[in-house]
Amino acid sequence: MSREDAATADERVRARYRDGGLLGTLTPGTRPALVVVDLQYGFTDARYAPGFEMDAVVAAARELVDTARDNSVPVYFTTIAFPVDDDGAAGTWLRKMPAMRELRAGDRSVDIDQRLGRRDDDVLVIKQAASAFAGTDLAQQLNAAGIDTVLVAGATTSGCVRATVVDACAADLPAFVVRECVGDREDGPHRAALLDIDAKYGDMIPLATAHTILEGLS
Repeated sequence: MSREDAATADERVRARYRDGGLLGTLTPGTRPALVVVDLQYGFTDARYAPGFEMDAVVAAARELVDTARDNSVPVYFTTIAFPVDDDGAAGTWLRKMPAMRELRAGDRSVDIDQRLGRRDDDVLVIKQAASAFAGTDLAQQLNAAGIDTVLVAGATTSGCVRATVVDACAADLPAFVVRECVGDREDGPHRAALLDIDAKYGDMIPLATAHTILEGLS
């Protein structure tokens, strides 16, 4: 299927969803945060088994990080890191995705890609599940900081990004996925995940809108 045909098919699905009462829209609040999901070398560097080419995603996410900093919006980074000597730490997930056995604490694969410009005082959430909220204290940190909106960037769209947005929705926290700032290994799962997120759990927005939210002009 060509990109044009895929876009047409997506619009047909969107039309059916709207008719069925899906695809509502969210309103951003006044205290946003940026959550950058798993843009670690294990995913941004194709030399690692879980990795793939994401240069454009990383560049767009860096734009968003810079805008957040310019407007005093907190940035939260997440990384997947399994204990060095414990193959059973994540059990089922590692059995489903054995490629992630490379993502071990202390290895370069778990470091945030330096192109994102992460600072030492930025929060780093270490996780061993898909969602940034599962088994972590991210929800408590966001609540303590008075955050009422999250913008989400990162990888993969169909995996950890989608899981994070689903859990944000469950926590009654409006989430906005920035289209240019998320990526996946294949276009099909990427498109399907964006459509599913936009229909049920969060809003998919373009990078320009994300900048506007971070600048407080929405």
